[in-house]
Amino acid sequence: MAASSTNPYSEAGVDTAAGDLAVELMKSSVRATHGPEVLGGVGGFAGLFDASALRDFRRPLLATSTDGVGTKVAIAQAIDKHDTIGQDLVGMVVDDIVVVGAKPLFMTDYIACGKVFPQRIADIVRGIAEACSATGTALVGGETAEHPGLLGPRDYDVAGAATGVVEADAILGAERVQDGDAVIAIASSGLHSNGYSLVRHIVTNAGIGYGDNAADFGSTWGEALLEPTRLYTLPLLRLIDAIPGGVHALSHVTGGGIAANLARVLPQGSWAEVDRSTWSPSPVFRVLSDIAGSTLESAEGTWNLGIGFLAVIADDKKDAALAALGSQSLHAWQVGTVHFEGGAAGARPAGEFEQGAKGVDGGAVRLVGAYSDGVK
Repeated sequence: MAASSTNPYSEAGVDTAAGDLAVELMKSSVRATHGPEVLGGVGGFAGLFDASALRDFRRPLLATSTDGVGTKVAIAQAIDKHDTIGQDLVGMVVDDIVVVGAKPLFMTDYIACGKVFPQRIADIVRGIAEACSATGTALVGGETAEHPGLLGPRDYDVAGAATGVVEADAILGAERVQDGDAVIAIASSGLHSNGYSLVRHIVTNAGIGYGDNAADFGSTWGEALLEPTRLYTLPLLRLIDAIPGGVHALSHVTGGGIAANLARVLPQGSWAEVDRSTWSPSPVFRVLSDIAGSTLESAEGTWNLGIGFLAVIADDKKDAALAALGSQSLHAWQVGTVHFEGGAAGARPAGEFEQGAKGVDGGAVRLVGAYSDGVK
């Protein structure tokens, strides 16, 4: 009997030709992120990055982070729009690195899908590459894997990892925080990439389709909910340079909300109250809460509610910090002050506080007051 000429891998649902085409379509986007430090181009088994510049550091420490986008990808799949998910991924990964004051060096990505649609994969990677360029990060490699039988044909998920570098004596964190430091909030662009399981639950229960018109946003629901994550890396690195020694800690407001993420970067024995009256959460948060018949306060452990980053700044540098952020078109404002037990403000007030988070036994934080009804 003559042997079959059919590719058995193709019969199993894996299209290697489609994968090769996807790589060809994404090559120019990836190359655009490469400086002279990147060697070998696209398609190698490993990405190569020339680390010779690290010899100029006194004691270079490498910082690394990994993350994904979560169930926000389900909305992208529902409306077949994939060009912004990549920015979400970079925001979730690279902006975690700047929290310790590190400059990102390079990133890799991983896309798992039920079936490779080359143009869709290229759209995702183009978004990753453009966001890498905007954060000064080289996209040095990645992987696209077909998982037929595990994922549906149009299903996919994305993840990534990045590496950065910081001088050992320049690391930001709880050890630098002092009594009386100002807590500065930096506005988010919307939901970013956290709490989408709750978002999808609310929308589904309300009988809303992602293609339905959302009068409050001037777009479809799907388009409004895909608003990409704001990128903070370069503005924050510029802030650190603009006020030497003035930035003591940074917090990326992701899963867990405002209080928990701020508590992670404060030292034990410190506390802060974040004043809700200093800002008005973006319309997307209010609309979703209204549809769910719930309060904004009930979502404080899930959504960022309008604050994408928090910066703990020396009190005498807070005005300079606000000016530096404003000059980069970032809306920023003071939401609170850090106090130490036994410090000028005395003992921590009675009541429930968030005490650290994610395994970090840090400071204590709570939100107080009522949200403003107008834009601050």
